[in-house]
Amino acid sequence: MENRQHRRGKWLLLLRTPGWKLFIVFLMASSIDGQIRYSIPEETKKGALIGNVAQDLGLDLSRLRSGRARIVSGESNQYTELKADKGILVVKERIDREQLCGEVTPCSFSFEIILENPIELHRVTVEILDVNDHAPTFKNKVINLEISESATIGSHFDLESAYDPDAGIYSLQNYVLSPNEHFVLKQHSNADGVRFAVMILQKPLDRELSPHVSLKLIAVDGGTPQRSGTVNIEINVLDNNDNPPKFNQSIYKAIVMENAPIGTYITTVNASDADRSSDGLVTYSFSNIKGNYAFEIDSLSGRITVVDSIDYEKDKKYEIRVIAKDQGGLTDASKVVIEVLDTNDNAPVITIMSFSNTVSEDVPPGTTLAVFNVKDADSERNGQIKCSVDSNLPFKIQSSLTDYYNLLSDVALDRETTPEYNITITATDSGSPPLSSFACLHLKLSDVNDNPPIFEHPNYSTTIIENNTPGGSVFSLSAQDADWNQNAKISYFLEDTDVNGSPVSTYLSINSESGVIHAARSFDYEQITQLVFTVKAQDGGSPPLSSNVTVKMLIQDQNDNPPQVLYPVQTGGSVVAEMVPRSADVGYLVTKVVAVDVDSGQNAWLSYKLQKATDRALFEVGSQNGEIRTIRQVTDKDAVKQRLTVIVEDNGQPSRSATVIVNVAVADSFPEVLSEFTDFPHDKEYNDNLTFYLVLALAVVSFLFITCLVVIISVKIYRWRQSRILYHSNLPVIPYYPPRYSDTLGTGTLPHVYNYEVCRTTDSRKSDNKFGGAGGQNVLIMDPSSTGTMQRIQSEKSILDQPDSPLEVGCITP
Repeated sequence: MENRQHRRGKWLLLLRTPGWKLFIVFLMASSIDGQIRYSIPEETKKGALIGNVAQDLGLDLSRLRSGRARIVSGESNQYTELKADKGILVVKERIDREQLCGEVTPCSFSFEIILENPIELHRVTVEILDVNDHAPTFKNKVINLEISESATIGSHFDLESAYDPDAGIYSLQNYVLSPNEHFVLKQHSNADGVRFAVMILQKPLDRELSPHVSLKLIAVDGGTPQRSGTVNIEINVLDNNDNPPKFNQSIYKAIVMENAPIGTYITTVNASDADRSSDGLVTYSFSNIKGNYAFEIDSLSGRITVVDSIDYEKDKKYEIRVIAKDQGGLTDASKVVIEVLDTNDNAPVITIMSFSNTVSEDVPPGTTLAVFNVKDADSERNGQIKCSVDSNLPFKIQSSLTDYYNLLSDVALDRETTPEYNITITATDSGSPPLSSFACLHLKLSDVNDNPPIFEHPNYSTTIIENNTPGGSVFSLSAQDADWNQNAKISYFLEDTDVNGSPVSTYLSINSESGVIHAARSFDYEQITQLVFTVKAQDGGSPPLSSNVTVKMLIQDQNDNPPQVLYPVQTGGSVVAEMVPRSADVGYLVTKVVAVDVDSGQNAWLSYKLQKATDRALFEVGSQNGEIRTIRQVTDKDAVKQRLTVIVEDNGQPSRSATVIVNVAVADSFPEVLSEFTDFPHDKEYNDNLTFYLVLALAVVSFLFITCLVVIISVKIYRWRQSRILYHSNLPVIPYYPPRYSDTLGTGTLPHVYNYEVCRTTDSRKSDNKFGGAGGQNVLIMDPSSTGTMQRIQSEKSILDQPDSPLEVGCITP
């Protein structure tokens, strides 16, 4: 078993070789992370330790467990078992070197240990060491020879070879002939290492003395202890046979294609014997047959043909000893070398080592998606493999190790474009004709939240009729998200905006799941004509993605307001008349009814009609402009007082209307009109009431004016007297403010004690008197108990003697 020191020695050898730096770079770039080799003898018991994989590869046990370490690769998987919890490799089943490798030496098998997340491949090679578990054997139990008594000394007789399936020193090593006086044994080896024996006659035979001779041939291997096989040699001594047979060629060469049909001719060997009669009759046979040959030889003609299947992958060349024997027992030997030509009879075999059928759509290009192994039992060109995938697919294949390939993503993947792929891996050899094999992988892409919701339109517009019912559905919008599942679950929100100074949520609400917009109140077109707001659609991904759309909602007018007459103004009980002179011509403009409608559109289109009139034949109303005009000449017979009732209608459905009464006086003078219109009792009552209110209002206004005038004069006089007193006085005057002085309104504007500094002028008005300082000077104090009188306090030293000096006023502290 190789250890780390052995591998370290290999590295030191590599470092001493030219180009070692390039070799190290190659190893660093390789996707195979490690390679180890072990050696164990065959027939090792089940469960025996092969090696500590974790230690030799430098891996932690936790990495083996998390990476789900396992053995992959072919039939060799049945012989070993990886115990990932301990990081060791043990024998799983009995290993027979001869069954596994036959005559191939050295005998070994390889497999890979694969780890995932990330993917790692480690190659392990296990060499099976031979043990001496087989003894040499002969095909036949008895070798029958017929030798003429006339055979000369030195004649040789080829013997059947023994077969030992062991290899190396444990294979056949020697032949031993039982002691006798007539024959000695001579041993030879073929080019393929097969040993055979030849008996040499050293003393003539005498049929009369000994017609039959029995010998034993023993084949011995090189094991300890040795194993051996024995065959009996029975010799019949014949009469004189002067000449042995002779082959015309020492070596016969032939070529055969593998899988040649049974009966295919190979070659013909030929030996001649100079003897006559029956002694010259030669028969042919194979000598050193190992196992079951695929050929047979006709014993009389020497014709060699195929009798069994030929597989180039098992045997590439056959070397067969052919013995020619005459009837006198004399023999000659020749060799037939048959070379097998390979045919492309094995298609590549694809084995998927690692593959996860689901991968995230955001994996970067170059990500390994699968690891697979491809083997072709053919050789040379027939065994050269090319792997490919459909060029229309976003994948590529990259070779990572001998017979190992990685399936890689070639470009960025997008689940929304293609959610899944059916990947066909094609492995084709270079034979003629080429053979191919296929492996199909079904790959699904898991979703990543990489697409925001998208509305069907860049903006929306809708209408709603005013006076709608609160809570009713107004409009529905929806967005689509190309992602899947939770990433495509959309919620709708109203963005916080103000409409006419109020949050949009006071006007509208939206169902977060369906996107249906509801009215939160009843709208009035006359107050608001449109709402412009923003709706946000947000998916359920992490982090969430969103998009906005602007919605313009127009309030549609409803005919909910009747026309309003602006002129003539209608007041209760008033009599307003339009005068028409009796000399007015036809079409005389009497007046114009002016009306408006706060609705819009056709709901505000007004039309005017004359509903009633004292004399319908005298006046008409313009239907569009509301102008009242005469339609005939006014005569003296027409009544002075004319009363017209005009109705104003809008164009809504249903229409609304308003009525106005227009009084028209047909007269040439005002007194005539007055006399006519004062006859109405309600007009007189209205005039009396109006006069009363006018007189009352005049009296109140006069009283308030006189009161204000008296107050203003009084205040002016009072201020003038106070200023005269201070002007004629030689002493400064300061007001006294009691503690916690507050204004007359009781609001506490002066809640604390304050010091005040007052400046006054003397008689000459040229000097300023400054009050303040100590309390020893003359001070005027306002006695709160007196009614405005001031008391004078004189100090011991009067400062009046210094009229030109400034006076200081002390601070009065309560």
